[in-house]
Amino acid sequence: MAWQFRNDIPIYTQLIAQIQQKIVSGALLPGERLPSVRDLAAEAGVNPNTMQRAMMEMEREGLVFSQRTAGRFVTEDAARIKDLRETLARDQVKEFLESMYLLGFRQEEIVSFVEKEGEHHEHSGV
Repeated sequence: MAWQFRNDIPIYTQLIAQIQQKIVSGALLPGERLPSVRDLAAEAGVNPNTMQRAMMEMEREGLVFSQRTAGRFVTEDAARIKDLRETLARDQVKEFLESMYLLGFRQEEIVSFVEKEGEHHEHSGV
């Protein structure tokens, strides 16, 4: 995993967000065993206690589960993953719309802009 952090958001919340993104995108598969907290912390360059806090929060949310001697695993609850994906997408759209409105775009302009960019993306293969 390539980890990137910002200074204005607590690291553990950024860890959660990045792992959530990997779960909903399929980079981490349902039922997949996660590396140990110590290994993940070393990979991310964070304190193991910070990674443990992130893992405990994701367990509380039902995104990962522990098996006593086998480690932590990604949830196999497809509905939970689908709900998370939709929630993250809704948050992204809300943030995008707020930014566009701050730039002075009206709803019709935003729709037109997104359609044009979507066509550009489609043709560029990105």
